[in-house]
Amino acid sequence: VQLQASGGGLVQAGGSLRLSCAASGSGFSFNAMGWYRQAPGKERELVASITSDDNTDYADSVKGRFTISRDNAKNTVVLQMNSLKPGDTAVYYCNARSRRSGRWYNYWGQGTQVTVSS
Repeated sequence: VQLQASGGGLVQAGGSLRLSCAASGSGFSFNAMGWYRQAPGKERELVASITSDDNTDYADSVKGRFTISRDNAKNTVVLQMNSLKPGDTAVYYCNARSRRSGRWYNYWGQGTQVTVSS
């Protein structure tokens, strides 16, 4: 399974970015897909996730600013980030989880840098 993320970059505070992630090589669907981020010196944290039946979960710090969506048929997930703040600066990682034969399997993308300047 490969997760290919794209869309990071440098933006000024108040701007927007759109992150996309496409999963390939699985042959099965994912129970949930989402985005995590890790800033320098901090632990990786959940940003947003979405299940196969479109239940979403957001970190409190991004509620109202970020929107996650997915295309189950294409195994893709998109994170629309608006009103970006310098505190959103981090490496963003795509994640996909699948439950098969009673076990959870976690998959990670390579990470994409998001930098928000003040």
